[in-house]
Amino acid sequence: MQIVDAQIHLWATGLPNNKAHIQETSFTAKQAIALMDEAGVHAAIIHPPSWDPKSHELALAAVNDYPNRFAIMGTLPLNRSISEKEIPSWKNNVVLGLRYTLLEEQYRSWIADGSLDWLWQIAEEEKIPISMLVTDSLVELQNIAERYPELRLTIDHLGGRGGNTTLKDNDAMEHIPNLLKLAKYPNVAVKATGAPGYSGEAYPYPIMQGYLEQIYDAFGPHRTFWGTDITKMPCSWKDCITMFTEEARWLDENDRALVMGDAICAWWGWDRSNTL
Repeated sequence: MQIVDAQIHLWATGLPNNKAHIQETSFTAKQAIALMDEAGVHAAIIHPPSWDPKSHELALAAVNDYPNRFAIMGTLPLNRSISEKEIPSWKNNVVLGLRYTLLEEQYRSWIADGSLDWLWQIAEEEKIPISMLVTDSLVELQNIAERYPELRLTIDHLGGRGGNTTLKDNDAMEHIPNLLKLAKYPNVAVKATGAPGYSGEAYPYPIMQGYLEQIYDAFGPHRTFWGTDITKMPCSWKDCITMFTEEARWLDENDRALVMGDAICAWWGWDRSNTL
């Protein structure tokens, strides 16, 4: 069974502006690989963070230095005149798609008023998957998913705010009813990343297990993706794995390989067959 982490960050300069992450000036590919090898993580998908202006170049270097261990969900500016011409040539077997954090009011309004329709349209036409942190826009995404049925959308961090909230357990998951409504759209998936960070409990995080089960039941194993966002987890990479592979009674044994890596590779088009 391949284990593929759906989201990590690498950086070489500056402290993370999200205080939930480790407050260190770097987290490199070499550091990540050492921890991945220790825990048994075969591969990870890098989301270059905004606080390091050279993080995309760093991610490309990581892919080059560690073939088949890393791929990238990169970011282009949300400016049509700049990015429209870049999107058609964006995706390959290294850069899998686009990822955005859209929690601020400006971005929420753009989602609601159609200002980002150009992005959805061209990404659908060019078959570019998009992953998003969009907690307050889950209702609006129903309309987008319906209007662009061939656009593969992925909702980050169980639909929550990730490290952008200090709320825990039930208080951090009030959005779940709106997230589950998106399950009826076959072009929407969920990254089950960062669950321990939402928990005020000890391992194996029983309250969060309940929410993970709801997501798995609604979206199924082909659209539910394990991952960590490891640099803001309160536990080890190994614990992030075993909370799914050993402690998650809700996860059918036959579906485990899908949730732990096969499904995300298929959804975003990462061909790792030569490494399996």
